[in-house]
Amino acid sequence: MELYEKCYRFTAAEEVIKMGCYPYFIPLSDTEGTEVTIDGRRLIMIGSNNYLGLTTHPRVREAAVEAIRRYGTSCTGSRFLNGTLDLHRQLEGELADFVGKEAALVFSTGYQTNVGTISALVGKDDVVITDREDHASIVDGCRLSFGQMLRFRHSSMDSLERTLAKCEPDQGKLVVVDGIFSMGGDIAPLPGMIPLCKRYKARLMVDDAHATGVLGQNGRGTASHFGVTDDVDLIMGTFSKSFASLGGFIAGDKAAIHYIQHHARSLIFSAAMPAANVAACLAALEIMRTEPERPKRLLDIAQKMRQGFQDLGYDTGSSQTPIIPIIIGDDIPTFRIWRALFDAGVYTNAVVPPAVPPSKSLLRTSYMATHTDEQLDRVLELFERVGKEVGVI
Repeated sequence: MELYEKCYRFTAAEEVIKMGCYPYFIPLSDTEGTEVTIDGRRLIMIGSNNYLGLTTHPRVREAAVEAIRRYGTSCTGSRFLNGTLDLHRQLEGELADFVGKEAALVFSTGYQTNVGTISALVGKDDVVITDREDHASIVDGCRLSFGQMLRFRHSSMDSLERTLAKCEPDQGKLVVVDGIFSMGGDIAPLPGMIPLCKRYKARLMVDDAHATGVLGQNGRGTASHFGVTDDVDLIMGTFSKSFASLGGFIAGDKAAIHYIQHHARSLIFSAAMPAANVAACLAALEIMRTEPERPKRLLDIAQKMRQGFQDLGYDTGSSQTPIIPIIIGDDIPTFRIWRALFDAGVYTNAVVPPAVPPSKSLLRTSYMATHTDEQLDRVLELFERVGKEVGVI
């Protein structure tokens, strides 16, 4: 087949566009966090990962602006060459202390963090074991490694043990899970996983992209939430969510971080995080340390909305966090209710296969500590009205 033939045959998105229900690549002309402006209309935003509402915090904004004044707009090079700033080192030290590990390493994106860490650590004689609902960046890191990849049923400790038992005793083994799963909003059962990892001599890596700032003491993540920080080998996080910036980090023992630093291709061959992004992270981290009421407010909001949706008759799956899926089932009804909510003034995210299993299409809703009760009540009111109009409740 000629290379572009697949492009000409791809019509699925065009069909949804013609229906007027295409939910992707919508340009925002203004955003204040909990509300956005699109084509001159104000919508309540419940589709963001801005969990602590820090993207518009004055201290975060000013830190980024001041960093641009001092360092300019770009590092213009890899961390290996001219791209390491004193700010990078400061952030790495503060992150390691925050999550309770010896060392940390900052990457330019969260995606690069997972891809670089896993592909660096897992060699040709090793095996990496993942939950079936792990993020795509974890899967891609496994594919780029030279090791064997195995998967276990979502959050099933029986399945994990069977998978571990298949491995050779002397194989290097890395188990990788999301702390909070990005579509279902449920939490990885770390207390059940840790004894299995110890029994089968496997290292454990937790992707806390959606858990940092949300779970644990002052938002320290999933390991802190369960009180098992010392039993988790690697903690990964991103800056594009609670940290209100862009980038990612991996934290763990000094020897492991030193090795990753010298073998992760996504770090070595990418330009470093710009100073403005690093400074924004440092300001956000200080707010997390000093304002524990933000994660508490966030979890209270999550409980309110989860209960509210369930009372209306919506299926929220196994969510335990501010990520609350509204499971619709088929693609077209999902697009239609998304469009009806969009027109009514609510911005959410339509998610269809392959991002979710077949017949599990959903609206991914997520919340911020800065949402007001009035906004939340309005969202529930519109979900009730629209759900009945579309016929999903």
